[in-house]
Amino acid sequence: MHRLFVALRPPPPIRARLGAVMGGVPGARWQDDEQLHLTLRFIGEIDGRVAEDVALALGQVHAPPIEIALAGVGAFDKNGRVDALWAGVTPHEALAALHRKVDHALVRVGLAPAGRTYLPHITLARLSRSMGMGVEIERWRADHAALTSVPFTVGHLYLYASTLGSGGARYEAIDRWPMA
Repeated sequence: MHRLFVALRPPPPIRARLGAVMGGVPGARWQDDEQLHLTLRFIGEIDGRVAEDVALALGQVHAPPIEIALAGVGAFDKNGRVDALWAGVTPHEALAALHRKVDHALVRVGLAPAGRTYLPHITLARLSRSMGMGVEIERWRADHAALTSVPFTVGHLYLYASTLGSGGARYEAIDRWPMA
């Protein structure tokens, strides 16, 4: 079985900019450079034959390179506790259109459509269940609310494998296609 997702990878200067804001929340598991990506579609666990079909379908997705910029930070919470900190990106329209193209390609190979509203973001940290809505989290959000960057272009679609371990998930790019 393969646990897969489709993503875009920010260029090195943007990843360095993101690295500069990662810190200041005790207990947070900050992403390393290799983990920084913008998810277009989580696929989940699939067998090898379906993974091959997914790769073939993604190779047929055509879209121009997208120019985006970092735009603020946020947090995801579940049941009143923050479980992830993220950096936002803008504009959303081009990313949402690419998300739909990827989703349609995956549906054509037999996968269920994406089940939730798409919110483009780059996850920066995962938080343990015990952290709740701590003052450190709110301070971090306030300190980095104005996060921005120069516009940057993402020009490749990536298929990643995710391996779960005791220290969290590890990601490996297993295929990539130029956007054209």
